[in-house]
Amino acid sequence: MRLLHFDAPLHLNTPGKLILTDFRGKPIPPYAILSHRWSDSETLIEDISNGKYKEREEGNRKLRFCAKQAAKDGLQYFWIDTCCIDRWDNNERSKAINSMFQWYQNAARCYVFLSDVAVSSATDASQRSCWEPSFRGSDWFKRGWTLQELVAPVTVEFFSREGHRLGDKASLDQLLHNITDIPLAALRNCPLDQFSTSERRRWVGNRRTTEEEDIVYCLLGLLGVFMPTTYREGKESAQGRLQTEIEAASNAPSIIPFSQNESFVGREAQLAELEAKLFSNNQTTTTLAIVGPGGTGKSQLALEVAHRTRLNNKNCSVFWMDASDMDSLYRSYATVAQKLRVSGCDDDQADMKQVFKRCVAAMSARQCLLIYDNVEGTTSRPSGSSTTRAADLADFLPHSKLCSVIFTTTESNTAEALAPQNVTALHKLTPDTALRMLQNRLTTPLSNAEQQEAMHLLRELSYLPLAVVQAAACMNASSMTVQQYQAQLDQHKEASLTYTNGSSKGEQQESGLRKTVAAALSLSMAQVRQSNAVAADYLFVAACVDRKDISLDLLEAASPQAREDAVRVLDKYALVTRRPAECALDVHRLVYQALRDRLQVQGQLMQWTQRTIKQLLQVFPNDDHSNRSKWRRLLPHAQHALSHSLADSNDEERLDLASKCAGTLYSDGRYQEAEELDVEVMQTRRRVLGEEHPETLTSMANLASTYRNQGRWKEAEELGVQVMQTMKRVLGEEHPSTLSSMAHLASTYRNQGQWKEAEELEVQVIETRKRMLGDEHPETLSSMAYLASTYRNQGRRKEAEELGVQVMQTRKRVLGEEHPSTLSSMAHLASTYRNQGRWKEAEELGVQAMQTRKRV
Repeated sequence: MRLLHFDAPLHLNTPGKLILTDFRGKPIPPYAILSHRWSDSETLIEDISNGKYKEREEGNRKLRFCAKQAAKDGLQYFWIDTCCIDRWDNNERSKAINSMFQWYQNAARCYVFLSDVAVSSATDASQRSCWEPSFRGSDWFKRGWTLQELVAPVTVEFFSREGHRLGDKASLDQLLHNITDIPLAALRNCPLDQFSTSERRRWVGNRRTTEEEDIVYCLLGLLGVFMPTTYREGKESAQGRLQTEIEAASNAPSIIPFSQNESFVGREAQLAELEAKLFSNNQTTTTLAIVGPGGTGKSQLALEVAHRTRLNNKNCSVFWMDASDMDSLYRSYATVAQKLRVSGCDDDQADMKQVFKRCVAAMSARQCLLIYDNVEGTTSRPSGSSTTRAADLADFLPHSKLCSVIFTTTESNTAEALAPQNVTALHKLTPDTALRMLQNRLTTPLSNAEQQEAMHLLRELSYLPLAVVQAAACMNASSMTVQQYQAQLDQHKEASLTYTNGSSKGEQQESGLRKTVAAALSLSMAQVRQSNAVAADYLFVAACVDRKDISLDLLEAASPQAREDAVRVLDKYALVTRRPAECALDVHRLVYQALRDRLQVQGQLMQWTQRTIKQLLQVFPNDDHSNRSKWRRLLPHAQHALSHSLADSNDEERLDLASKCAGTLYSDGRYQEAEELDVEVMQTRRRVLGEEHPETLTSMANLASTYRNQGRWKEAEELGVQVMQTMKRVLGEEHPSTLSSMAHLASTYRNQGQWKEAEELEVQVIETRKRMLGDEHPETLSSMAYLASTYRNQGRRKEAEELGVQVMQTRKRVLGEEHPSTLSSMAHLASTYRNQGRWKEAEELGVQAMQTRKRV
């Protein structure tokens, strides 16, 4: 849990510095918590790390209010959701949604900031008649999430937009009861188990939420239910899952993040085959695989098996694992570990690999069905074969005859490697099944005459489930009849005629599916452009980045609402999958490929890629450690766009993005990937700007640093000497970039044991930086730390210790005790103590540095 505080009393003219402290692994101090409605100008966690929180007018108003009120109540720390949750960290956000009720419940004070209740003075605030009408009509009471924020805390205080106190939950209980219909006993903190589940569910009443599923999710804390959120499932589906969780309290724990598909049709033979094979291996885990081209319904078939197993076997746990990439798989295991209450799952300092091992052991000890969906992306080795992917996944599988595993994949080789002899292949639907699927998806029933027309349409759609779903969505959204849709589809078929057929049978099948999806996509996009032109442009941006977890920040819009409206249009046409909790969206593989093919044929792919690179550059962060969650989510998109643009291009925006990506890859220790981009940037800048241009020299210095971190000392030294000499001549001996190049070259010397050369450069850098930047500047301290290291490696322990202590103490004061540079200086000083045989001091400092690094 993160908490905010100001490092000095908050006065109007002399505001202190806002500090965000991470309390993972530490006792959480008393804190105040804010309940409010979001605006378009909220302060985000990245605004605090980069110091721009004052620029957010509405967010800054709430920050200052909450800090001042907490100080009045004797509380140093306070919590505001937008500022204290890293929205870029999927693991953290998912955990936060399920922890929110507890956080409000544990708060020492809860302040409700009513932005739509205005009170001109404290005198008016004391007169209830002055504010009660607007208080009763406040939109805060209509929110779904208000329910837990009103019931959970012991004390809840209400404030006007100006910060005037109106009363609290105790003094206003009758008024609150009249407005919300929440029983007085609940408002007075009576234990929730005194109210029936059905009664607590009724409290949500006529409340509204931005996302329809949130009207269900906001009940989780009040009902004591842990349930993964799955936005886009719909309110009814979420209610069904909630009811299942409530009823299953006495059954085996399970996690299926999607409700049973009431529109599921067909696949009866494959369904029976899979159910018959479950738990059939008497020696070890039963492994099964479902394979088929994209869009044929593999996940839907696995989901049906999952729900039927849970319904028919109350003692069997069923866990759905997103195996589309390693991050998603880790998140799935973390959720299961929490559900099974595995030791260490709630400890942010725990070794997660060990937690996952204990999770696998816990699953192996009970009857379990695991579904691993979309396995083909699950590998830490991007170029790995199907065999290596299977080996990677084997580390995560239970080994017990009590367990069965079902994999879904598009790759036959992967399916064979994962489940030899137990592969179920999916192909297109039968005509009758496709018709039933279409009928189930349409909002208006088909007449007998229309059913005949529908059969012709389904033949045109190759009986592909994905195409059927999109056709139904388009007809529903555009109020088209089957006949009208068929006529329109014929006009858009030319969009699919440009795709060549593959040589192999599999390639021909894939080509046919792409043509089918392309025709349906062309028709849907024509309808989308008529209703919202921005939405159609968003699809082209999505085609130029990685197709999964596309952040809405990459989509330009006049306002957040305009962007949300455009995304909802795409969702209504089933062209994207929204991820509201992550502020992101996904695009199906076949739709994604059809979009790229369309842009390629129209000669617009490079144009849209350049436009996307420009937008990426605006939102991509620098390599500061506080931005790591953000860059890790944006990196796949930036790398995709860069890899599909001209590498030898003189486009400055492309070079800037490549340089930013290289910096973040370097910070993550991915040196080989960083090197490839560094070389590309350096060569282009050399050609375009010349050998002595500052940006060329910077790119050369970056590459030298990457060489150094790979232990390629000779290459690092040659490039470092060249950079330093050129910078001295072009920029001057005291220029900051020149000093940096000297410091980096000294590091290269130090790592080769060239102590004399390293010391000479380091002393020169320190003296110049002290004179120009001051004794406490971070760069001055870094150069002092390097000199201390040089002393230590020469056996000059006394000098190393004196300098090391000075650096550590100054960094603690200037940068904070948890800053990476502070932790490095602690580790280096511990090393100095160790070389002196001062084991106790070395151990204490080393343990402190290690534990803080694990946490931070």
